[in-house]
Amino acid sequence: MSTPSASYFSRRATVRNFKPEAPSRELLRDLMEQAMRAPTTGNMQLYSAIVTTDSQKLDTLRGAHFRQPASMAPVLVTICADVRRFERWCELSQAEPAFRNLQGLMAAILDASLFAQQLTTVAEMNGLGTCWLGTTTYNAPEIAEMLHLPSGVVPIGTLAIGYPGAQPEQCERLPLEAVVYDEEYPDHSDREILELFKAKDEFPANAKFVTENGKQTLAQVFTDIRYPKSTSDPFSKKFHDFLLAQGFEL
Repeated sequence: MSTPSASYFSRRATVRNFKPEAPSRELLRDLMEQAMRAPTTGNMQLYSAIVTTDSQKLDTLRGAHFRQPASMAPVLVTICADVRRFERWCELSQAEPAFRNLQGLMAAILDASLFAQQLTTVAEMNGLGTCWLGTTTYNAPEIAEMLHLPSGVVPIGTLAIGYPGAQPEQCERLPLEAVVYDEEYPDHSDREILELFKAKDEFPANAKFVTENGKQTLAQVFTDIRYPKSTSDPFSKKFHDFLLAQGFEL
C-alpha cells in the first residue's frame, strides 16, 4: 500500500454508485485491523462494527436506510457505540463500571466516529469507495433488532463500502476560514456568515437543488426538504427513547 499524497485527500469524494462485487473478506479484515489503530478514549475502544455482506441481510438492512442509492453497496458496516463489552470485562475483573451516562455515551460515540473515519481512509487508500449513511440513527431500534444488538450497544452510523461503479464528483466544502480559527471562536457578522457560505450557495449542483425543489435559498432545501422539523423531531424522540431502552441515563 503506497502512502497517499496531500493532493489525494484534497481530491477525495463520496461514492454512491458501487460495482456488485464485494471486496474479499481478507481485505476487509485487514482494513478493520488498520482502522482499529485509530485514537480512542482512554484506550477503552468503546465501539463495535457489524459487517454485513449476506444478500438477504443486506436487503433487510437497506430498507432501514430508505434504500438510498449508496445503501446498495456490497458491504455495509454498521458502526456502534459500545459500552457493553468494556462493562462486562470490568465486572468480570471485580471492577464497577459507570458508563451508562452521558459521558460514557459520548466517549463511545467519539471512539466509534474515529474508527469510522480511519476505516474510510484506509478503505479508500486501497482502491475502494465509501459513503457514510447518516440514516442509521433514524431507525436505530430496527437496525439494533436486525443485528441483535444488546443493551449498551447503539448504532450511530453505517459505512457503505465497495468498488466504485463510476468516478464520483466532488461536492463543495466551506472555506477553511469558516471552520478553523486561531486562538478563539469568532462571532461572525451577518455579512461574514453569508460570505462564508457563498461558494456553497453558488455551487452548480446546489443551485439545481434549489430550483428543483421550488425554494428561494439553499438553506431552505436543508430546513424544508432534507431535515424538516416535522421529521427531525420524531426521529430525535425515537432515538432518545432507544438510548433509554439501551440502558443509558440521559
